[in-house]
Amino acid sequence: MERLGTGIGWRPEIAGDVERMPGIDWVEVVAENVCPGHVPESLLRLRERGVTVVPHGVALGLGGAERPDAGRLEALAERATALRSPLVTEHIAFVRAGGPLSASPRLEAGHLLPVPRTRDALDVLCENVRIAQDALPVPLAVENIAALFSWPGEEMSEGQFLYDLADRTGVRLLIDVANLHTNHVNRGEDPAKALAELPLEAIAYVHVAGGVERGGVWHDSHAHPVPRPVLDILTDLASRVSPPGVLLERDENFPEPGELERELTAIREAVEKGATARSTAQAKSSGAGSGSGGESGSGEPARQRVALAQAAVLSSLVAGTPVPEGFDRVRMAVQARALAAKRADVVAKVAPELPVMLGERYREVFLAHAQKRPMTGGYRQDALDFVEQLLLSSGRRERQDEQVPLRELREWWLERSGPVPRSRRPAVRLARATRRVLLRR
Repeated sequence: MERLGTGIGWRPEIAGDVERMPGIDWVEVVAENVCPGHVPESLLRLRERGVTVVPHGVALGLGGAERPDAGRLEALAERATALRSPLVTEHIAFVRAGGPLSASPRLEAGHLLPVPRTRDALDVLCENVRIAQDALPVPLAVENIAALFSWPGEEMSEGQFLYDLADRTGVRLLIDVANLHTNHVNRGEDPAKALAELPLEAIAYVHVAGGVERGGVWHDSHAHPVPRPVLDILTDLASRVSPPGVLLERDENFPEPGELERELTAIREAVEKGATARSTAQAKSSGAGSGSGGESGSGEPARQRVALAQAAVLSSLVAGTPVPEGFDRVRMAVQARALAAKRADVVAKVAPELPVMLGERYREVFLAHAQKRPMTGGYRQDALDFVEQLLLSSGRRERQDEQVPLRELREWWLERSGPVPRSRRPAVRLARATRRVLLRR
């Protein structure tokens, strides 16, 4: 595997800081946020200096019951080519459910949700990973995710699940040590046990990030400093194997460049500490997982079983249907609130005009909308649906007391809901205004 070194997640908000930051060998960019024909100048300058750029996907849903969408795979391949990347990465998660396999409405989570560690789910994941590998021009690595809830009846530990996945597909692993810490706090799982069961030779690189604990639940926020327990897990990993690359993730609440540089220094020190322990200690067995005995060959029946289970879980989280039997209702409620908050945050980013128009009431109004209407498309469509429902409900006199700026919202929605942007030429604008007047008569 190519040696990547020390990296940081590239985000537009800190692009200039990253360019000036010393000791950055590579960066990772959210794949869906890059257009192949319009790569940000900052990324082009970094690449020209020899800094490796790796696209990191968040929307493929490799752990979902359906086969990966060909269009999404093609888009990921285009980004890998445009950025001249040595690999691409995605998550071991499902992000949507429903549809023909479960004979239920299609729903979007808007975030990464954990797959059950069962043989059915592993069979589906392995086939999906092979499909993705065949469609991509460079190697694929997949990441373990953080989870707020556990599936009942799981048949494998996280380490065994990842070992079997890599063994059966040859896929590389992106190990997120912050997510191992999250699962330790939220699910009582031992990070050291997971590391002992991993196929260490399959590691492509490592993620490090911060989070926050609220009410006994650890939230993988990527908006807080990296805590000591996460650095300790990184040291443990580095005591077992030399990671090809280590990357600091930060998505929100960006600190001053000096603080980010100090976090990168702490990461390097944690890796060096582990390397020292590895070089001085006696060789130990890596304790690789026992495996599941190879292919099960369950095919479409496995997909349908996984589809039904995932649809029931996602529907309970975003559509208010009953929580499936065996799940922790308190944790599922925490996850449901987290998904709704994520929707509100991302819609505010993709449609920044809405928080401006609605002011302090934006979040309250959007969360009330989210409780009644699950997301069925992407975030841009979610923003359009939100405004459309505000306009429709105003017609039913449900929101007269909320001082919703209907005229501005209507103009915003009309501007974006058509197949092409509305013309701003004076003659066209006059014709639109005349038509609105006539329609009111």
